[in-house]
Amino acid sequence: MKISGNSFCPCGSQKKYKNCCRKFHFGEEPQNALELMKSRYSAFASTVSEYIMKTTHRENPDFTHDTQSWKKSIHDFFDHSEFRKLEILDFIDGEDLAYVTFKANIFQGAIDVSFIEKSKFLKVNNLWLYHSGEFIE
Repeated sequence: MKISGNSFCPCGSQKKYKNCCRKFHFGEEPQNALELMKSRYSAFASTVSEYIMKTTHRENPDFTHDTQSWKKSIHDFFDHSEFRKLEILDFIDGEDLAYVTFKANIFQGAIDVSFIEKSKFLKVNNLWLYHSGEFIE
C-alpha cells in the first residue's frame, strides 16, 4: 500500500514518513544497520521494491540479476500482506558487521504471518546491506 508522506512512518518512529524512512527510499544512505533495517521494513510497507533490491547483499539467497522477476516476487508479497508493526528487540552495532533482531507484525488476510528474525548486515563500500536473516521461534 502506498504511504502518504504525512502518515506516521511504518518503522514505528512516531515521525511522519516524509521526515523518516522516505528520505532513504529516495536517495539518502542509512548511517547504520538499524536505520537500514527500519527503512527496509518501511519499504515493504510502502511498496518501494527498488529500495529492497538496492539494499540486498549479493550473497543473499533472494538476490538475482533478473530484476523483473525479483521485483514481481516482492510485489506479490506486498499485494498479499499488511504490515502492521515493527518491534526492534536487539541491535548489535559494529563497524562493518551488525545484527538487528526484530519482530515484524504482518497479516495476510486474517492470517497472522508475523515473525521474529535476527538479521545480519554488512557494510560494503561504505553502504549497509541486508545480508541474511535467521528466524527465531
